[in-house]
Amino acid sequence: MNDEAFQHSIRKLLKNVGVTTQQEIEKAVKQALADGHLKGNESLPARVTVEVDGLSLALDFDGDITLE
Repeated sequence: MNDEAFQHSIRKLLKNVGVTTQQEIEKAVKQALADGHLKGNESLPARVTVEVDGLSLALDFDGDITLE
């Protein structure tokens, strides 16, 4: 196994996940605000799950997204 290539591929995946997830959350929040489903002062519970096929690995991360 090439550790450098392995670590680079993990970082690349996580960067892509982080950037894309942030963009999609921002878009969804803006749309919910425009539609009147959110007021803009909420704290939204969120969960991220990471699974890796071929491994017995499933990681859950919980947190809050605060709008104010």
